[in-house]
Amino acid sequence: MNFNLTGEQEAIQKAVREFLEKEAKDLAREVEKTYEGYSLELWRKMLDLGWMGISFPDEYGGSGGGFVDLNLVLEEMGRALVPGPFIPSVICSGHALLKYGSEAQKKEILPKLTSGKILITPALIQPKSPMAQDLIREQVKFEKGDYVISGTRLFVHYAHLADWLIYKAETDKGSTLFLVNTKSPGVNCSLLKTIASDRQCEVVFDKVRVPGTNILGEVGRGEEIANEINEWGALSQSSFILGLLGQVLKMSVGYVKKREQFGKLIGSFQAIQHQCADMATDIDEVKFLTYQAAWKLDKKPPATKEISMAKARASDASRRVSLLGTKTHGGIGIIIDYDMPLFFLRAKAAELAFGDGDFHREIIAREIGL
Repeated sequence: MNFNLTGEQEAIQKAVREFLEKEAKDLAREVEKTYEGYSLELWRKMLDLGWMGISFPDEYGGSGGGFVDLNLVLEEMGRALVPGPFIPSVICSGHALLKYGSEAQKKEILPKLTSGKILITPALIQPKSPMAQDLIREQVKFEKGDYVISGTRLFVHYAHLADWLIYKAETDKGSTLFLVNTKSPGVNCSLLKTIASDRQCEVVFDKVRVPGTNILGEVGRGEEIANEINEWGALSQSSFILGLLGQVLKMSVGYVKKREQFGKLIGSFQAIQHQCADMATDIDEVKFLTYQAAWKLDKKPPATKEISMAKARASDASRRVSLLGTKTHGGIGIIIDYDMPLFFLRAKAAELAFGDGDFHREIIAREIGL
């Protein structure tokens, strides 16, 4: 299995990088304390460039690309630390609708998604702590053609701004996904405090009435579809990590080539050179596995094993490379006004998003028959 970027793809990636270097400089720090958590102005410019529709068919306002094309954009977004709901809304939710939505659902929602009129986000993670069970009224009832749902979901990205949620609930016929309008009575959302200041929420449903026509896919197939949503997120997050770590390496190499200690540039010390070499090796592993997984997903799906290999390596590398980058910078690497801590915290959040290394190694083991 081999792939190579075309000249057109390389040109696209270069154009995306130049655009973000100009438009997203220092953006991650600027939006940390805003309610939205991302730049609406940059989001509008991304819309104008057609990024929201890259991987959707023409009939829904897209340009008909694939996951390799998405990787090109996401890698550069990671390099610039671009915050926003691109992965949960455009990729995870959008592709779930594209693949599993009814014709009516796709016609109503997808054109609005690709044109930036709405946001959608998956609400799939249920609290598992035994201490929380008395506080969570997890219940689904079927009444007069509607489902009445109560329950709590955690770590829901940008739910405070979303127009729709993809909510996974257990029905009497098995796990099922529902499209839920966030304006429905009984939907409550609270922002959570996170290590990377990204916008994740707790969503509580209190007897929310959802029409039976708002089922995504089929009743009882919710777990299967949710796993696929997580795969798309994991692959996208791997691409984001790839760009993020590439920038960490660039910053580190630039710093050690200028910083003097004991009368010498610290980049001349073998220990520092080997640390940077390890960072470069990790990054190349992530790049190969991520683009190979994207190629497989575009050409010969499913790509469950390949995606988990990419995310396992990306998560592990996220931790190792960001730590080495901090070490090579010495004391300045932990000063909050410097860029390295910003990348370190984002790397930690990206490591965990859509499953860490151990989570995906379990999937790989299962895929190879263990």
